[in-house]
Amino acid sequence: MRPLLRFGRILGRNRDPLEPRQPNASTRVGTTTAACAHIGENVGVPDQNAYCAALGIAVPRVEDAMRSADANFYSLLIVALLERGGPLTLEEVAMRFERAGVAPAREALASLKRCKPARAPVYRDGEHYALDPHDDEVSFWLFRLGLRGPHFTPLQVVKPEFPSPSPDRPLTIAALDEAWREGVPGGWSAQRVAVTVLDAHDGPMTPSDVLAFVSARSPWSLLRPESAVFWHTGHAVRVLDDGRWALDRTHDAVRSAREAVRARIDLLRKWASQRPDPAALAAHQKRLERERAVHAAQLAALRRVLVHAYPAARPEAVAVVDVGARTIETLVGVELTRLGERLAPYDVIGAVGVRPLLRALGVECGERRLHELGPPQKTLQLNRRGRTLAITTTLLVHGSCGIGRPFGDPRTLREYLDAGAHTKFRRRLEADAKSLYGLYQYGRLHGAVRLRWGFLDEMLPAPWVHRDEATLHVLMREAHARGVALEVVVGAAPGWEHPWSRVQVAHVAADAWGTPGVLVDDHGWEIQRAEVQLARLATSEASGDRR
Repeated sequence: MRPLLRFGRILGRNRDPLEPRQPNASTRVGTTTAACAHIGENVGVPDQNAYCAALGIAVPRVEDAMRSADANFYSLLIVALLERGGPLTLEEVAMRFERAGVAPAREALASLKRCKPARAPVYRDGEHYALDPHDDEVSFWLFRLGLRGPHFTPLQVVKPEFPSPSPDRPLTIAALDEAWREGVPGGWSAQRVAVTVLDAHDGPMTPSDVLAFVSARSPWSLLRPESAVFWHTGHAVRVLDDGRWALDRTHDAVRSAREAVRARIDLLRKWASQRPDPAALAAHQKRLERERAVHAAQLAALRRVLVHAYPAARPEAVAVVDVGARTIETLVGVELTRLGERLAPYDVIGAVGVRPLLRALGVECGERRLHELGPPQKTLQLNRRGRTLAITTTLLVHGSCGIGRPFGDPRTLREYLDAGAHTKFRRRLEADAKSLYGLYQYGRLHGAVRLRWGFLDEMLPAPWVHRDEATLHVLMREAHARGVALEVVVGAAPGWEHPWSRVQVAHVAADAWGTPGVLVDDHGWEIQRAEVQLARLATSEASGDRR
């Protein structure tokens, strides 16, 4: 078994990486040992936990996962979290790696810090790192590490096997069809092509018939109508008095041509056995499309709610937005006691800093999905000199929805709340929640959010959108396939009361690569896809209300 390779260093070079290492005082970090003493030695693996129950798998072990060739510190961190079934600190993970024989705790901790552990499906919550079991990356890593099998068995197309043609028997048309499935080989002379055709037809043929037979199976060939002029006396193909071509089957060129056809068929069969069958690929693609459609319907049926609180650290008021019903409710002061009951019917909760916010509100998320609406990344490098741009939610709302001031001044909210002006306070807080709703819906429509600042105009992936959801790209493909137009709202975020008041018709056109990727209006002007705020099929009002 090869040792674990990470960052160009081989850990445990002089030992078997699967053999547990005895802890040594010289390899331990004092703070690590103190922080992880409570995990003890030889902690047993439970039969089931929250993470594995959500995934429907047995609890894995780090010792088993480290055997995989794809094992690295990040993937083993995922396995450690699945094994525990709850959050862990990096120090605890490092000690677990040491007991499993992955690496000494000191080296494991340093590598864990370098591998960017707080990336999907792992997220950071204070000093602890936890796992989002609803993220598809978890299942992907389990498959790579050999901890689960494939979701489906590859299809095998069963084809009847025919024996290769014998050099001692005339060729058949079926044999030529198989040999020329990808065209006549470029190295075949005009004589060999004519010999194979005449041998397969078992009789004289006119030059036009021979050329028609060849051109129907191959776009290229060296055989021409004037080729007979260059065939010398004693050639395998002779020209009869009526102009037809006849074959002398006793000629050595006939056996050579038959052997060439046989070799070509054997080569094509060998190539076919080493690549997937087109029929199997088509069936697999149809199965994937059916599964995606079913999953997209399941995701669309989820009840979603957005929560916006003020202040986020110690909430005194909360605006709750029902995404499907487009309703908003504000809870202030003692009204927050019924927030848990208000959020109970929903399957998805979204907010900026959703996990700390729910913890501050005292709401248990349980098995519900949590959508983080904060920036997908903290900064963006602007130039080679190292200048960076801090990405904020305000920047993303402004770039995506075109709202100049998406969020009010916190000091104004505090003044309203302290003065007892609850009407103004609720109105301002609900306006902030509507801006957050616009960002959420823009991300669902495009699968990304837009960052515009100075010369920058980039799309950043929206972490709350699953790849199976019906984005604008999917709607455009469907509209192009059905031959219908789209109804879109372009520009700034639509109004809350009448979101479709600025609707216009958009037609889907093919781009330079022939794919349906361009939107044009009735006058033929292109509509920038990033400017689209709402979209639906022109003939499907019900399906468009969701967007």
